[in-house]
Amino acid sequence: MLKLRKKSFVFDDPTPVPECHASTLLKLEGESLLAAWFAGTKEADADTSIWVSRYEGGTWSVPRSVTPETGIQHWNPVLFQRNDGTILLFYKIGYPISDWQTRVLSSQDGGQTWSAPREMVPGDRSGGRGPVKNKLIRLSNGRILAPGSVEHLPWRCFIDASDDEGCSWSKRPIAVCAPQENSIHLIQPTLWEHPAGHVHALMRSNQGRIFRSDSEDFGDTWAPARPTNLPNNNSGIDCVRMDSGTIVLAYNPVGENWGVRYPLSISASFDGGTSFEKVLDIETEPCPNGYCYPAIIADRTTIHMTYTWNRRKIAYCMLEEIPG
Repeated sequence: MLKLRKKSFVFDDPTPVPECHASTLLKLEGESLLAAWFAGTKEADADTSIWVSRYEGGTWSVPRSVTPETGIQHWNPVLFQRNDGTILLFYKIGYPISDWQTRVLSSQDGGQTWSAPREMVPGDRSGGRGPVKNKLIRLSNGRILAPGSVEHLPWRCFIDASDDEGCSWSKRPIAVCAPQENSIHLIQPTLWEHPAGHVHALMRSNQGRIFRSDSEDFGDTWAPARPTNLPNNNSGIDCVRMDSGTIVLAYNPVGENWGVRYPLSISASFDGGTSFEKVLDIETEPCPNGYCYPAIIADRTTIHMTYTWNRRKIAYCMLEEIPG
């Protein structure tokens, strides 16, 4: 059972810039958190940049922009911490989306200061590498997997794998095996591992359903993606596996392509991901731009989540897993 313990905004009025979207979340030492998102006048405007805020002592710091490049579109940051404590901030730049590239910043002091940006995969012009929205995961053998996708038609997902703490990456495709497969568009995978070496991906689609693929070899090869019975409105999803084995999925349970982005709900699986049941609604009121693009992480029995609130704010909530 999951219970909502806290719900607030990372920042309140007056908002730093008119629009914000696509947050990411990282657990730091103690009770600290680090969040990032992109923001500017409007999505796809050239004045967008990546913003961050740190949660300490029950409050969020004043948001600040941390990317130095100007006059170019910024998108979809993703945070990750290496074993040596270095924080990596992946994000996309450029327009159109099908041609964007992946940049990386690094921080040695918990996100207080950041390095100059670098290309994640030098010279890559394939339409983006590495994480496209959702968090990277570290597998039981130490490998890091980054869930990626490209938006050339048809949209397709892939997994980038690193066995050297993110210094180099190798791309693994996820195929679609279905009639009229070129009409099926899949992006923005979210991952979990269980049991060891078995990795599972849920994906956003244009088919009114979340799709799924599985790997039995630490992400080296992936089964063709197939539809699940979970609804999807062609908007972002995220999931996480808790220490208890419960898999928690945050999503808009709307089974219509480009459907509304409300409600924002939580479903849970207690059988390893075979089936999910809705356990909680986070937001239900109709809203012009909806409540969407959740980012969730687990810390023992606690779930932390951020999401886009009507494109104007980044919302934060904390949930607790209660036995019974």
